[in-house]
Amino acid sequence: MKVDLHPKYQEAEIRCACGNVIKTRSTKPVVLLGICNACHPFYTGTQKFVDTAGRVDKFQQRMAKTQAAQAAAATKKKKK
Repeated sequence: MKVDLHPKYQEAEIRCACGNVIKTRSTKPVVLLGICNACHPFYTGTQKFVDTAGRVDKFQQRMAKTQAAQAAAATKKKKK
């Protein structure tokens, strides 16, 4: 068998953006998460927007443009 085939399995920390730290074992010493079970809306029962670089705002602007275009197309179709 080959020597040193498997990576080193060591104690690790899982860090969430909310500040929650979980101790576990992994091949990486630190794992960074954007959302965990302490702040995820499914587990907490509350809605929370995790906005990374304004993505939620960009999405809402795109949706508003799409809805406006659909409404304009619908009124144009009714006139004909």
